[in-house]
Amino acid sequence: MPALSIPAWLLPIVLLICSNVFMTFAWYGHLRFTDKPLWMVIIASWMIAFFEYCLAVPANRFGSTVYNAAELKTMQEVITLVVFAGFSTLYLGEALTINHALGFAFIALGAFFIFKGPF
Repeated sequence: MPALSIPAWLLPIVLLICSNVFMTFAWYGHLRFTDKPLWMVIIASWMIAFFEYCLAVPANRFGSTVYNAAELKTMQEVITLVVFAGFSTLYLGEALTINHALGFAFIALGAFFIFKGPF
């Protein structure tokens, strides 16, 4: 059976998406369990965050062969917002407003300039 081969430019993106799903659950998943003691959700969050680091660190290591640090950080922030937008609507049941969309659009515009290169 042949090994799965992901292009070098795509691998950090896939890993960052996966790591951000874990990160978002670690940071915000406990908001549905406000009846649990704080110490308990802190420990649960740290356990989830371990898997986030197991994906984020390789994403940045592999990604550094294709992208510079500013590009990696920008990718991570945009991915974080996209994952969080889905999480907050699907898991937390919160509505996204036009203000959220405008704010995300300005961040996406900033990301465009990071990847566009020098003018």
